[in-house]
Amino acid sequence: MGVEVGARAARSRALAVLRIRSRALAVALLPAAVAVVLLAATAMGHIGGGSWAAARWAVTVLAVLVLLGAGAVALVVARARPAMSPTVPITEASAPDLYRLVRDLADRLEVPAPSAIALTPDCDSWLEDRTHRAHGTPADTAAPGTGTGPDGSRTELPTPPHGTAIQGARPPRRRAPAAPVLVIGSPFLWWMRVGELRAVLAPVVAGTGPSAHPDIAAARRFVRGLDAAVAVASAPGRGALARTVLGGVGKVARLLLRSCRVHAAEMERGVAAAAAERAQSVDYGVRIVAQEQVGLAYAGWDRLLTRVALPAWRMGRWPSRLDAGVVSALTELSRRDRLAEGFASRLGERPACDLLEEPGAVDEAASLLAARLFHGGPAETGPGWAPVAWQEYPDEVVDRKWRMDAARLHRVLDSLGVSRSSDPTAADPKGPTLERVIEHLTDPEAMARRAAAEAAAGLAERGLTTAEPDPDLDPDFTEAGLTDPGLTDSGFSDSGFTEAGLSDPDFAEAGLTDAELAQAGFAAAVDPADVVDAPEGPGGELAARLSEELDREEAEAPPRPAPAGQGPDEALWDDGVLPLFPLQPPRSGRELLADHVTAMVCCAAVDTAGASPGLDWLDGPSLLMRGERAADLAPKVLTLVEDGDPEPLRRWLTELGVRPEKPVRLV
Repeated sequence: MGVEVGARAARSRALAVLRIRSRALAVALLPAAVAVVLLAATAMGHIGGGSWAAARWAVTVLAVLVLLGAGAVALVVARARPAMSPTVPITEASAPDLYRLVRDLADRLEVPAPSAIALTPDCDSWLEDRTHRAHGTPADTAAPGTGTGPDGSRTELPTPPHGTAIQGARPPRRRAPAAPVLVIGSPFLWWMRVGELRAVLAPVVAGTGPSAHPDIAAARRFVRGLDAAVAVASAPGRGALARTVLGGVGKVARLLLRSCRVHAAEMERGVAAAAAERAQSVDYGVRIVAQEQVGLAYAGWDRLLTRVALPAWRMGRWPSRLDAGVVSALTELSRRDRLAEGFASRLGERPACDLLEEPGAVDEAASLLAARLFHGGPAETGPGWAPVAWQEYPDEVVDRKWRMDAARLHRVLDSLGVSRSSDPTAADPKGPTLERVIEHLTDPEAMARRAAAEAAAGLAERGLTTAEPDPDLDPDFTEAGLTDPGLTDSGFSDSGFTEAGLSDPDFAEAGLTDAELAQAGFAAAVDPADVVDAPEGPGGELAARLSEELDREEAEAPPRPAPAGQGPDEALWDDGVLPLFPLQPPRSGRELLADHVTAMVCCAAVDTAGASPGLDWLDGPSLLMRGERAADLAPKVLTLVEDGDPEPLRRWLTELGVRPEKPVRLV
């Protein structure tokens, strides 16, 4: 019952979309119909000359213009290529077991099987219609004498009797409607078990049933055509005449899209409801458990991309086994998180990636596509864009990243004229040392505050107490020994200011500007939001210069050449619009400074204390001390960068035996 209700709702909404298309066609033909009536009436003598002749010519010209415009819109809508998701195609020869699983699932659901299978580097699955002639559907690429059946299988077409065919002509080809392509998230294949993948794909495959209905298919084609026409009209780099024509086409397409937006959305909801209801009868219990794995896979995939893959992409290296890394990341999560203790027991079951003949090659292709989509990397391997295996990641990515960041940090310090060492008796005063960075970022006032706090703590331990300062007083007044009674005895009090007529409301009512206040000797009010990222002291200046250095390096980087033999799919998402899905917003100067100081600390630990670079599947690059991950480094670095207090970091370095005064090796 639920399946029928959802399907009927989807069909009714599809008919509403088609009615909008019919009304648009009727509006385009209306002036032509009026012109035909006037011409016929004139030919039959029912109307004469004069005003009727002027009306006839005016309507005829209007009809011609409207028909030309409608023809232009129809041509662009018909020929515009609908957007297609970038995916890794999976042929049946490379995954016969996967195709068999999907076909068996379609048979159990009593729906047509998808025409093909593709993978996407994302934690999602959907059906994608690729029946447009520019997409090269199976029906278009089939050999003569074959066609595509409703279930996506090849069917032999009857050959005309001998002697009836035209000599030299192509044999007739009958184009049956092709089923949509099933797009599967690649992390699902590596993390999920076979039964879980079948349960997750059941509602998706069930959507081929409503999609095969002619009205729904026609409505979807119309909406996709309008969307593609809007994209064509918005494309830059055209002449004045083309921009004018396509501008009008774009306005008409947008108007039609707005008219059918609600109906199209409700149609898709009806299709989804019908598919979900039909899939209830297949692996319902397993699907509940599998949905938990979907969320877990999404969390692991996001963590792997942002913490592990992104540093490698920025170094010009792309991990070639991202999907296999998801398994390692989620296994590590199950070891750390008590909520995921039961997930590790699933690893004994057959993984869904066993359904592929060559999972390694598929993983490599999906990893390269992920780097292109999320980072904007080249489409092919080159001198500055090479794959990296997980066992090579610590040396090829982590260590090189630390040393490149440390070298950049010292270059900026050199440009600021910072001395390499305050101790002239140092062994190598010209070498890059961690001590140079710490001394530059140290704030004497922060050191004084820490010394005062430690002295107060020592007095408290010995049973001595100090006068409690009034929290309402400014610290500068307290340190100077000026207290409220002193101010009162001098004749200054809050009430005195109020009696003198100097109060905040009075200033507000006066309506004085910042310039007038400054001219009168008062400080202008400053919005705290305006000074959040303002450079303060040596740390702020260093952070600003680091940001400028990184921008300069990115601007000087040579442009990536277009890959040879680029197909039409890649042309739709070329380097000008990549990355399509950036993982992180631009980093602030403070974050860049903290990253560079951390890199310098790690270089010093590796060169002077026997540490080694490592890979943490959940947190990315990490420092290993005696085979264990060194913890609590980030808070110490932030204390130095933000507060100018080096003592927590110095204690941490002393405990691990790191020598900050020793030079480190840079790239």
